[in-house]
Amino acid sequence: MSDITADMRVSQYKELLRIRRTEEILAEEYRKGTMRTPTHFGIGQEAVAVGVCGGLNLGDVVYTHHRSHTHYLAKGGSPFGLIAELLGREGGCSRGRGGSVHLVDRSVGFLGSSPVLGHSLALATGSALAFKMDNKPSIAVAFFGEGAFDEGSAWESLNYAATWKLPVMFVCENNLYATESPLSVRQPEGTSFCERANAFKVKSQRVDGNDVDAVFGSVKSTIDACRSGAGPVLLECMTYRWREHVGPLWDYEANRTFRPKAELESWMEKCPVKRSGGKLISMGISQQSDLDSWRADINDEIENILQNAYDSPWPDPSTLFENI
Repeated sequence: MSDITADMRVSQYKELLRIRRTEEILAEEYRKGTMRTPTHFGIGQEAVAVGVCGGLNLGDVVYTHHRSHTHYLAKGGSPFGLIAELLGREGGCSRGRGGSVHLVDRSVGFLGSSPVLGHSLALATGSALAFKMDNKPSIAVAFFGEGAFDEGSAWESLNYAATWKLPVMFVCENNLYATESPLSVRQPEGTSFCERANAFKVKSQRVDGNDVDAVFGSVKSTIDACRSGAGPVLLECMTYRWREHVGPLWDYEANRTFRPKAELESWMEKCPVKRSGGKLISMGISQQSDLDSWRADINDEIENILQNAYDSPWPDPSTLFENI
């Protein structure tokens, strides 16, 4: 996109890389058994979060699902807050009480993640209704996987949002699998979620979810209309998670065959981080030495944050019943 400046492209690349390295380092730590929270990694899907959140304001709010780390960090969440939370520390964004799937940080408009399938659509629709009633120029965003379209609450949310022209953006991360069930066995051949959304008069668009430019461009071209009263929009972002459904392993490590290794490798060729970095080089904005330097700096940053999180205090048992 011509309206993306060189500085913005560099910023996007660094954000993609920071999220990638945070999750990779967490996956390495998870294997050591130091974390007790079920953890769903979004490695491979970072461009959706960075592209969408790059078009949001601080006053906009985000709800998301169990694979929540990418959205939390892209919305401005603290890497320390995430890592400390997974380690159960008081300094975690949910004070060590929520773990990986219950992240909350109101200071950056990240109102929560949950493993309940389809919940983010309903909650974002509720926030959008509040914004409209209060005449606030804010929007709500719901991130969810394509498996949420198996839930009636998803379609009820689209219908309600369209009826009242609410300022809500529905962002489907279509990674083709719900846990271990491929989309092909859950929906009829030729299913188009965008066509279904159009039936509710929700404007929709399918984009390459591994191309941060494509995602950001779609958000920028629709968000102003959504914010100004034109009603909800749906972005279906085609992407793919690299790791197992829950945990740090590769599926082939555990001898799982439902996602062939060749399929994974074909999607790894579309790596959003490499694609973003490749554009920086091809456009003459940066050199490979710049990318290598940024990676080293970010790696040191996250490693230091990890150690600080380990060194931070556990919650005081006397606070166990607070906020219940």
